[in-house]
Amino acid sequence: MSHEIEEHYKAIMVALGENPEREGLLKTPERAAKAMQFLCKGYNDTLEDIVNGAVFQSNTDEMVLIRDIELYSLCEHHLLPFIGRCHIGYVPDGKVLGLSKFARIVDMFARRLQIQENLTREIAEAILAITNARGVGVIIEARHMCMMMRGVEKQNSRMITSVMLGSMRKHAATRNEFLMLTTPKNH
Repeated sequence: MSHEIEEHYKAIMVALGENPEREGLLKTPERAAKAMQFLCKGYNDTLEDIVNGAVFQSNTDEMVLIRDIELYSLCEHHLLPFIGRCHIGYVPDGKVLGLSKFARIVDMFARRLQIQENLTREIAEAILAITNARGVGVIIEARHMCMMMRGVEKQNSRMITSVMLGSMRKHAATRNEFLMLTTPKNH
């Protein structure tokens, strides 16, 4: 598959007016193919493999929050990166998930072609499915290269998306606690 992707990159370079045989570009199609495979490696992962049984019994019934999980993804509209951070909160109902699994879940879904709105929902629904939590909230803040490097070229814009499920959606106090904990503090 890598060779097929390489050939496509080579054809794109030619179509753009470049010479893929010049010294600086000789290995570019190969490198670009490997990079794209890495950036889209989430298609090869499953939730079951990522979680790998790291769901544990717990009496914790207060909100658990994981902030500032870095994410890197590709917009499905232009194949350009969007880069940001993800905040996840959940209210356990007898089960908690191993801490590193949250970052792995974010990566699995982020390493696919998509839009930020869908990415936010996929992460929230996956955490709910795995933990059967009473509530799950996910917020993603990201900068989109398709808006920064092309089109309107707005350098300081960022997109914020959120998905609230269960008690995070139904109960204003729970939702507000999550939102307060994810809001950056001015020092």
